[in-house]
Amino acid sequence: MYSIAGLTIPVPPQAVEVLAVLTTLRFFQYGISRTRAIAPIAKAESGAIRSSPTTFIGKAVTPIHALASFIPSVTYVLCVTGNLFTQPAWMQRMSLPDDYFQDETKAVLRIAACALTFVLLRFVGRTFTHLGNQWHAVGRREKPRVVQTGPYAVVRHPLYMNMLIQQALFAMMFWSYAPLVGLGIVAGAFAVKIPIEASEGLIMEDAAVAAEYRAYMQRVPARVIPYLW
Repeated sequence: MYSIAGLTIPVPPQAVEVLAVLTTLRFFQYGISRTRAIAPIAKAESGAIRSSPTTFIGKAVTPIHALASFIPSVTYVLCVTGNLFTQPAWMQRMSLPDDYFQDETKAVLRIAACALTFVLLRFVGRTFTHLGNQWHAVGRREKPRVVQTGPYAVVRHPLYMNMLIQQALFAMMFWSYAPLVGLGIVAGAFAVKIPIEASEGLIMEDAAVAAEYRAYMQRVPARVIPYLW
């Protein structure tokens, strides 16, 4: 039972957990479906990936940030669902502080984070649309092109920005520190990945787009977060 804006709303205690689980599943489903749809188009129109990282760090950094972003959310979905939509005691020990928020306020914040995830998914969709046939997990395709429209006119790596924002939203959705730990690891991985051969380093080695990308870097200085990074 929650009292929100003066209204007493009969909401079962598990309702917010159900909403958080369904929102997380939708996030994964959307990401997987868009990737599966765009991957064959990118290969058919822009060719196979012709350059990939060769150093140990270049090869390891992508799996590291992928695991750091997925483990907290996958663990939450499996454990909460398996515990009948109640967070297990060990998970509750990683909860964000409750001292500053009433239960009703906490519920509103968690529901708001779920709603913002759907807003973020629309932004992710726009990013995929503008990226188009240049999509790749890492490396450069045989027919490279510098994407400079849509979200790419604001930051050079909008999908990375989306990932960081989503980790922050997961922390509020789950009311847990665990996604914040993942966010820190992901941000650190991006700080390593972007300058080296796993990302912009590979682009600058490609004579077909190096000059254009250098001009793009000057025009759009923000790598991940406008005015900050």
